[in-house]
Amino acid sequence: MSIGLRRVLAVTAAISLGLGAASCDSASQPSSGGSGGGPAPLPAAAGRGAGQIALLLPEARTTRYEQFDRPLIEKRIKELAPDAQIDYYNADQDAAVQQTQIDAAVKKGAKVLILDAVDAKSIQASIQKAHDAGVKVVAYDRLAQGPVDAYVSFDNRKVGELRGQAAVAAGGTADGGDAITVNGSPTDPSAADPNAAAPSAADPNAAAPSAVDSSASGSGASRQSVPLTGQDFQLDGVQRILAGAQAMSVYKPFKSEADVAAQLAVDLAYGQEIGGALVPTTVTSGSSDKVPAGLIAPVALTKDNIKATVVADGLFTVAQICTADYVAACSAAGLQ
Repeated sequence: MSIGLRRVLAVTAAISLGLGAASCDSASQPSSGGSGGGPAPLPAAAGRGAGQIALLLPEARTTRYEQFDRPLIEKRIKELAPDAQIDYYNADQDAAVQQTQIDAAVKKGAKVLILDAVDAKSIQASIQKAHDAGVKVVAYDRLAQGPVDAYVSFDNRKVGELRGQAAVAAGGTADGGDAITVNGSPTDPSAADPNAAAPSAADPNAAAPSAVDSSASGSGASRQSVPLTGQDFQLDGVQRILAGAQAMSVYKPFKSEADVAAQLAVDLAYGQEIGGALVPTTVTSGSSDKVPAGLIAPVALTKDNIKATVVADGLFTVAQICTADYVAACSAAGLQ
C-alpha cells in the first residue's frame, strides 16, 4: 500500500467514524496539522515539483466561503504540500464570470480545480474544456455537471431528514396549516436533496424546512406559527435557535469537507492515487456522469449543542453570539 493511500484511509476513517459522534462531542475531532493530529504532510513534497491548484468559490455574501472554506482549504493544501501554488477565484454569484475564471485558471497552468459551482448545469462546458486539457476537477459542496473527477460534500438527504425530524419535534404548525418549504437556489443540485428527504422524515403538515438560515430569517418574518429549520447556518440563525424562534439548523463541519477537498486536490496535482476508500460511494450528476464521492455526515444544531459545535470549532465566539438581546437565552443554554 502506498503512502498516499494510507493517508487517504486515515482521512476516510475520520470522516466515516468520527463525524457520526460530532453531535455529542464535536470538540473531540482532531484539528488540522501540527500536534493536533490528522494526516502528516506529503513526504518530500518540495522535491516533486510544484502543484498548481485553483480554488473557485461561488460568492462572498454567505459567511462560510471567505471566513471558513477558503482559509481552511488553503491552509490544508499548504500543510500537505508546502510548495503547492494556490490561485483563488470568487465568481460573486455570476455563472458567466466563473466560466471565464475556469478558462483563466486552465490557461495559467492549473493541474486541479476545486470548484464550487455557481450554476451546476451551465458550468458543464467549462468543465469539459478543463478535462480535455488534462486538468482534474474536484466538485466541492455542489455536484457540477460534466466529467468531474471527484465530489466532496455533505450527505444532503440526511440534511433533509434532520430538518424534517426537528420540525416534527417542534410540534408542527400552530394552526394546522400546510408545510412551507423554502427552497435553495435552483442552480444548486444540493438544494433539491434535503427538500426531497424532509417529507419522508416528517409529517407533511408539521414540517417547515428552509434550505438555508438566511431563508429561514425571511420565513420567520412572514409566519411565526411555523417551526423553522435551516442549514448553512449563519450567526443570526444560531441566535434565533437560542431565542426559540428557529427550531434548529444543520451544522456542517466545514473543516472536514475542506480537509478532504485539499487532500484530493494535492493527490491529483502530484499524480497520486486518490484511493477507493476516500470515495466510498458514487453519485450521478445532472449530466449522467458517475462521480466518485465522499459524503460527510451533518449534525443537527440545537440550543443544547451550540457550545460543543460552532463555539468549540471556532466558527463563532460566545461574545459574537451572546449580544445584548441574547444574554438571557445564552445563560439558559449554558453559554455564559
